[in-house]
Amino acid sequence: MGHYERLSGLDEAFLDFETPSAYMHVAVTALFEAAPLRGADGGLDADRVRRHLESRLDRLPRFRQRLAYVPLLADALWVDDQHFDINAHVRHTSLPRPGNDEQLRQRSAEILERPLDRRRPLWEAWIIEGLADDRFALLVKVHHCMVDGIAGIGMLACLLSTEAETHETAACAWVPRPHPTERELLRDEFTRRLRGMADAGTGVVRSLGQPTETSRELRSTAAAIWRLARSGSNAAPPTPFNRPIGPHRDVAWLTLDLERVKQVKRRLGGTVNDLVLAVVAGGLSRLLSRSGDMPAEGWVRIAVPVSTRTPNEAGDPGNRVSIWMVPVPVAGASGRRRHRVIQRRTAELKAQRQAVAAEVLTRAADWTGAALRGLAVRLVSDARIYNLIVTNVPGPPMPLYLLGGRMLAAYPHLPLFENQGLGMALLSYQSTLHVGLTADWERRDLLHQLTSDLMAAFGELSAAAGIGLPSGLGRRRFAGAAA
Repeated sequence: MGHYERLSGLDEAFLDFETPSAYMHVAVTALFEAAPLRGADGGLDADRVRRHLESRLDRLPRFRQRLAYVPLLADALWVDDQHFDINAHVRHTSLPRPGNDEQLRQRSAEILERPLDRRRPLWEAWIIEGLADDRFALLVKVHHCMVDGIAGIGMLACLLSTEAETHETAACAWVPRPHPTERELLRDEFTRRLRGMADAGTGVVRSLGQPTETSRELRSTAAAIWRLARSGSNAAPPTPFNRPIGPHRDVAWLTLDLERVKQVKRRLGGTVNDLVLAVVAGGLSRLLSRSGDMPAEGWVRIAVPVSTRTPNEAGDPGNRVSIWMVPVPVAGASGRRRHRVIQRRTAELKAQRQAVAAEVLTRAADWTGAALRGLAVRLVSDARIYNLIVTNVPGPPMPLYLLGGRMLAAYPHLPLFENQGLGMALLSYQSTLHVGLTADWERRDLLHQLTSDLMAAFGELSAAAGIGLPSGLGRRRFAGAAA
């Protein structure tokens, strides 16, 4: 009997969303101390890094699996890669010395533009040496069908350590498991669908035994699905970054003091995510007002991924995520007013269980055939149901190390979907909130204007909370982040 694992319907959707211009890998550019990893010649010992990463793959079995498909039905599966070669996945490049952060961002954008080869496991790690201040970078990119934000943090934790270990651990011997035959796959799929029908029938019988509770739950879920569908059926307002995208990218980075973010949040109320959305709304307000592209509606719609992982699923691969569609005001309001509106709207979305509704729909995709799911993906891609994605993932509060090199910073990168020329991801690490913005190359001028506008919006909210930015903090960090 051959070994394989199914992709969930949501994981498969990220394969369907991929086009020659919209490649669906998530990534992080992490900066490390270089001195502990230098070889005898003074250069970075890339082979040592490669051996170390290979020694960690037992913790990440998906990293040695590739895609296969059920015959006739075309549903995607994971099977062991019989010809896995670590050298095809861990690459080495260098900046002209001494490389600065702007050159690193350019190199990161170039690496992000390269689609992952679907004939191999869907990940790459790029060692980038030559950075000034005795640093190097490790850019890890993984297809979205393998990880969401929380799983991505788990992946990073598996590759790194919480202690500055300098000794190497040899990779364990790995023997790929045999692939299933076509007959086995068709038989198993037929059995799976029959079992699904039986489980559905059992659920109906159980529900009939608890009619009051079941009716209440069904009404609540149906109402949430209806509200989600209604919000998604109305196109989001047009903006300069909601246009067809090309294959090339530009990235910008920002850093915010995490404790200061939390101080502002405590003074203004709500959550850190509410504050982040208010900062984004304030930055977009400045950008759109200055360019003369302010939507007549006075708002834009932000898609906010929401994790649905249980504690028992914390280390599982794949996607356990739902979505909020949050309309945020961008015209005419002060920063404090925008924050209050956003705080109220996110509270309403939580009460209306929009994330639950979206999760019901994504789980239903598990029973949808590849053809129908592909049609749904094309319809979503053609529609403008949101303007941009903003995701905020809590990262480790303790320092992480690659062998003896301490991780200094970690900037996340989101994929761009068709007609979505801008995306924003935030990742906390120790005392810093790292912000990674990704834009279509044709929107790069807007991208770099927005970085400045975001810092100004954070300053406005800090002032509203009675907390001033330390002298030069925002300007200094901005100047280093988006030259």
